[in-house]
Amino acid sequence: MFSILATESASSAGWISMVVWLVILFAFMYFFMVRPQKKEQQKKNSMLAELAVGDTVLTTSGFYGTVIDITDDTVIVEFGSNKNCRIPMQKAAISAVEKPEDVTE
Repeated sequence: MFSILATESASSAGWISMVVWLVILFAFMYFFMVRPQKKEQQKKNSMLAELAVGDTVLTTSGFYGTVIDITDDTVIVEFGSNKNCRIPMQKAAISAVEKPEDVTE
């Protein structure tokens, strides 16, 4: 009878330790994977919300251009010194923004 109780308590201790390790694993994943990704997404959304006409932008394809017009989720970007090269693109395609007042030479 004592051996049956001993195996039941050992079995429950094994389950408890497994649950503790799962909680530790999920906490690790949250703090090192999910949380930084949310912060980065929030940073990008605030950058795109502050986007204004005349800002210099870097697109995800690596092109630098100047914002000419902004609508809800579309921007028109002018590339190079040729004033006829204006391309509409999604705001999500912008990876970095440089404000005109940030540029000091």
